[in-house]
Amino acid sequence: MLFWKVIFWISCLIVFYNYAGYAIIILLINKFKNKKLLDSPHDYYPSISFIVAAYNEEDCIETKIINSLEQIYPPDKLEFIFITDGSTDSTADIIRRYSSVKLLHLNERKGKSAAVNRAAEIAQNEILIFSDANTKLNKEACLNISQHYFDNAVGGVAGEKKVISSDADNGNATSSEGFYWKYESLLKKLDSDFHTVVGAAGELFSVRRHLYQAVPAEVILDDFIISMKIAQQGFRIIYEPSAFAMELPSFSMQDEKKRKIRIAAGGFQSMAMLPEALFFWKHAKLSFLYISHRVLRWTLSPLCLALALLSSFILTVFQAHFYAFAFFIQALFYLAAVLYSIFPGIGKKVSILKLPYYFSFMNISVFKGFLKFVQKKQSSAWDKAKRRNYTLPG
Repeated sequence: MLFWKVIFWISCLIVFYNYAGYAIIILLINKFKNKKLLDSPHDYYPSISFIVAAYNEEDCIETKIINSLEQIYPPDKLEFIFITDGSTDSTADIIRRYSSVKLLHLNERKGKSAAVNRAAEIAQNEILIFSDANTKLNKEACLNISQHYFDNAVGGVAGEKKVISSDADNGNATSSEGFYWKYESLLKKLDSDFHTVVGAAGELFSVRRHLYQAVPAEVILDDFIISMKIAQQGFRIIYEPSAFAMELPSFSMQDEKKRKIRIAAGGFQSMAMLPEALFFWKHAKLSFLYISHRVLRWTLSPLCLALALLSSFILTVFQAHFYAFAFFIQALFYLAAVLYSIFPGIGKKVSILKLPYYFSFMNISVFKGFLKFVQKKQSSAWDKAKRRNYTLPG
C-alpha cells in the first residue's frame, strides 16, 4: 500500500510541477525581480537576412513572398533568401519571378537542417530571421525582433506562433492546437522574463549570425537545437509576442499525429545532443528551465500520467476511498477522450471534450515518438502535414 501511495503522489507532483508548478515558481520570482531593460534607439536597424526553407510549397509560396516583402523595415538593411532544395513542384519557378528574393536550389534533398545551414552560410547580414513557408507574419515582425539586439546579452529572439482557427473548426480537435500554443506562449513569456526561452519555434525565430552553429543534417528539431546552442553559450533568447507568425491548424488529426510524433522523436534526439544543458553548475537558470519545461514534458510526465492511473486503481482495490475518487476523476477524463475519439462530431456540442482528447493524444504521441527515436525510424526530412484550406487573415 505504502509503495503505491508513494508512486501515486510522486507521479501527481511531477505532472503538476511540469504543467503548472514551475510556471508558478518563476511567475513569483519574476514579480519580485528587478528588470533591467535596454531601450534601443529609434534609429537602430541591424541588417537582417530573412531565410525561408521551402519544400514543395507551390500552393503557398507566393503568398509567403508577398507577405515577406511587406515587412516594415529599411529595404537596404534586409535581404531575402529562399531555399528550395529537393522541391519537385513549381516552388522554385515561382520564387524566380521575384528579383528581390535570392533563390538557393539544389535538386538533391538533404532535409531542412542542411538547407538552413546552406542559407545561413551565404547570408551577409548581422541577424538571421527564420520563418516557415506556410506562415504569414505581421508587418512589424522584423522591426519588433530587431530592437532586442541592441542588448549584447541577447543572442536570439523568438516570435510567437498563432494557430488561426475558423468557426467551422470549433468541434474539431485540431482547433485545440491553438489553445495549446496559447499555453506555450504564456510559458515562453515567463521563461524569457526569468532568463531565456528554452527552444524557439521554427515558424519565426532569429539569432545573431556570428553565434549560429551549423546543425548536423540528421537533426529533426533544427530550430530547437540552434536556439539552445546559443543559450548554452550564455546568451539569452528573448520572447517577442508582437512579432508573430500565423498558420492554419492541421487538416486532420492524422496529419497532427504525424507532426506530434516527429516532434517527440526530435525531443529525445535533442536531449541526447544537449547533455551540457543538464549541467547545473555551468548554467543553473538554463538547466532549471530546460528540465522543468522540456525534459519532464518529453520523459517523466507521460510516464507519470500512466503511473498515477495505475497506482490509484490498485489503491482503489484496497478500498482507499480518497484514491478511489482520484481514480474516478482520471478515468472520467480519459473516458471523455475515448468518447471524442469514437464520436468526433460530439465536439461541436460538447467542446470541452476536445481538451482531454488532445492532452491524451499529445502524451501518447510522446511514447510513439520515443519508439521512433530508439528504432531510428524518424527521418529528418519532413513531409509536411496538410493544413486547413481557408485563408489566413492579413
